[in-house]
Amino acid sequence: MHWLTKLILHAAGNAFALYLANRYVPGFVVNNNLLQLTVIALVLAFLNFLLKPILTLILGPLIVLTLGLGALLVNAIILWLLPVVADKIDFLRGSITIQTIPALLITTLIVTAVNFVVHLIS
Repeated sequence: MHWLTKLILHAAGNAFALYLANRYVPGFVVNNNLLQLTVIALVLAFLNFLLKPILTLILGPLIVLTLGLGALLVNAIILWLLPVVADKIDFLRGSITIQTIPALLITTLIVTAVNFVVHLIS
């Protein structure tokens, strides 16, 4: 598949996962503005592209010891950084908040499941 098609597919999957988390996870809030949700999904795809290989390399022994469950920690760290990065962009300031640790963990499970399905498709 072409890299641009993969990027669009991953961004659409991230947007869908964030929408699901916004709708069903208490303590996770994303503005319902479609443009902001799309930009936040692109930022999440960008963070996944840049940070996931680095964090996976650093936390590799933990991932092996937990038989792959440590990969959820990598995704949780990236999701935890998402509001921090989004607040640095004036257009997205205050558009995403994660209020509690359980909200972060449930959102991580949702985003991981959707990204797994998107990865199988692409």
